[in-house]
Amino acid sequence: MSSELSDPTPDQPSGAVDVDAPGAPDAGVPERQPDWWHRDHPTFTALSGFFTGLAFVILVPGTFAAVLSAMFDQDTVEDLFPLVLITLAVPLGLVVAKRTRRFGTYLWIGMVLTAIVVVGVAAVVLWLMVTYDL
Repeated sequence: MSSELSDPTPDQPSGAVDVDAPGAPDAGVPERQPDWWHRDHPTFTALSGFFTGLAFVILVPGTFAAVLSAMFDQDTVEDLFPLVLITLAVPLGLVVAKRTRRFGTYLWIGMVLTAIVVVGVAAVVLWLMVTYDL
């Protein structure tokens, strides 16, 4: 490692390497690109899209309601809450654009399946509560 270090100059601390110098170890080496897993692997896109959709369904409406309730009274919040549907333009735009179509498709799958699970569990819990008078 010490063989890679250049001689210190008055404006350069001892042990530092001037990366812009022509003889520097990384001179002319292009910046490292992401690994093949993050660029081209189809499973990476599918998993990241699915879990982004799951997080989208859970976080976006909750955050929107929290911000609205911090700014307005309860009646106004209830009137403005349906505006959260405008955020669905982002996943729709991802499906329309050719470059992000695969990610957008899995984003929608994650959103729909999360909504189905949440509504299904809520229905079962409500049915159990009504059946057993809980």
